[in-house]
Order: sequence, then C-alpha cells, then structure tokens
Amino acid sequence: MRRLRQAYDDGAHRERGAVAVITVLLLVVLLAAAALAVDGGMLYAEKAKLQSAADAAALAVAQKCAASVVDPQCSAASTLATSLTQSNVTAGQAGIAGLTVNTAAGTVTASTQPLQPGQQPGSVALFFAQALGISSATVGATAQAAWGSPSKGLAVFPLTFSVCQVQGLVNGPVQLLVDHGLGANASCLYGPSGQVVPGGFGWLVQDPGKCGATINIAQSEAGSNPGSNPPQNCGQVLQQWITTIQSGQTQIVLLPVFTSVTGTGSSAVYTLIGFAAYKVIGWKFSGGTSAPYVYNNQPSTLLNTLWCVGNCRGIIGSFVTYVSLDASFQLGPSTGLGANVVQLTQ
Repeated sequence: MRRLRQAYDDGAHRERGAVAVITVLLLVVLLAAAALAVDGGMLYAEKAKLQSAADAAALAVAQKCAASVVDPQCSAASTLATSLTQSNVTAGQAGIAGLTVNTAAGTVTASTQPLQPGQQPGSVALFFAQALGISSATVGATAQAAWGSPSKGLAVFPLTFSVCQVQGLVNGPVQLLVDHGLGANASCLYGPSGQVVPGGFGWLVQDPGKCGATINIAQSEAGSNPGSNPPQNCGQVLQQWITTIQSGQTQIVLLPVFTSVTGTGSSAVYTLIGFAAYKVIGWKFSGGTSAPYVYNNQPSTLLNTLWCVGNCRGIIGSFVTYVSLDASFQLGPSTGLGANVVQLTQ
C-alpha cells in the first residue's frame, strides 16, 4: 500500500511539472496573438495615417507645380507638405521623411514617417511584443502624384475652338469665342475664311445620350450637328452653368482646341492638340434670348462689345490657368493651354 501511494505521489509531481510547461507555452502563444492583434492593428492604423499624409502632401505640392513650377511650394523645401502631414496625424507625431519634385517628369514623391517620443524617427513603440523581445517596429508610407495636360477624357461641352483664339491669351482679358459668323478667326491660318468650318460650327460627335464628347488628342475627331444651335442633351449642362454663376462661384469648362480642320458640315474632321480652361460668364447658342441657351448676353461695362448679336453664336469669358484633380482624364505632356490635371500615380 505504501508503495502504491509513493507511485501515485511521484506521478502527480511529474504531471504538475508538465502543466507548468504547457502553461508557459500557452502564455507565449497568447502573447504572440495579443502582439499580432494589438500591435499589428496599431501598426496598420499608423500606416494608414502616414499614407493619408503622404497622399495629401504629394497632391498638394503637385497642384502648386501644375499651376506654376516657380511657385516656392513647388520644391523639396515645401512647407505645405509639412503642414499637411501634421494635419493628417496627431500633431508632432509624424513628419516628411523625403520630398522629391521632378519638374521635368512632372512628378512629386512624398515619404512620411512616425516621430514618436523616445523612438528613432520611423520607429513605433510596441506593447505586447516587448514581452517577446521586440520593442519597436519600422513603418512609413510613400505617395507619388503627377501633373500634366489632359490628353484624353470627357469634354462636358462638345465644342472645339481654334488654337488662334487661345494662344497668348491664358490669364488674359475677357473675350468672345465665336463658333459661328464671319471673322471668328480673321487672322488665323486654321479654318477657311476665318470661320471654324462652313456648316460645322465646332460641334463634336457626342457620347450616346450625353451632351459631352469623349475625345483623344492622339486622334482626329469628327464634327457633327451642322446647325448653329447646340446639340441635344446640352440644356441641362447650360442650366448647371447658370446655377453655378448665379451662386457666386466660378464656372470653368475645359474646351477642346484644334489646329486644323478638313471637310465641311457633319463631315468636318478636327485635329486637336489639347484642352483649354475657359472661365465662362455668358453665351449665346440660339436665335432667341432666353435661358439656358442664352445667358448674360447683353452690352455692359464689363462686356462692352463682347456680346453676340444677329447670327453670332459663342461663349463669353476668359482663358485661365486651372488645376483639376479629376481622375477621369488621361495625363499627357504640357500643352501650355492652361488646363492641368493632378493625379496620384502610386
């Protein structure tokens, strides 16, 4: 009996040792799981904040460069990038690790890193992982934005004008762009007899069911609608312009620009070179006087003689430098026509 009790006590002692080992192993597994869940989640959130900061910095500096490459903020020393990085994270907890501006390629690359107290730049202190001998982890983010002239996309209003009416006039005075009537391009070598094209009036082939036309400057675009009035589906676009202008906002439209044209009427074919940004203040696209096809078309101190009378059809406004974040446009080389697009490329 005494031997049986001794054997039982020895076995129980050995089992207690095994439980201790299993407990330690389970604690390690639990710590690893906690480190993965808590520390991993924290690193993921930190990475997301740093990426938002890098995206914002790259886009903001690229917009400055698109407007003017001599802007002080279009440089590796941009304070705008630093400010936007700080606004996307807890103040003082992150900074710009690198900012590269390549004006020749039209790109801005921004890198961000965490700046936690007591940690090396780029390092984040961990909590549960410290029990496993891992005190910190390196994290960061990089974004690249590019700018350039739009080369392919939707011309919301499918009307093209001669390059003669654009060249040298970006950020210039208010002018009348005539798409019908003698003398529209009187001193221009593009287009017959100073007109856009007989019977064509500059209208392009629309996308099905839309006012606008998707164009690609790498290929010629066919003309359409030989009438002087605007094509179908454009009344709503013109009404939106009126609403925007009357609310005190600026109405910018990207107009396709052509350098040459062949054919007449609906058989006209335009050779396009890009989009020009035009600030619209008035127009006349019908023989009547009512909106939406006629708006702000009367003599005034501002317009003076810049208004359509009789058979005249056209838009009143001015060419401007304009930067858009519209991702629907395809980027191309700079055309100098004032319209620029900025997009994240990575």
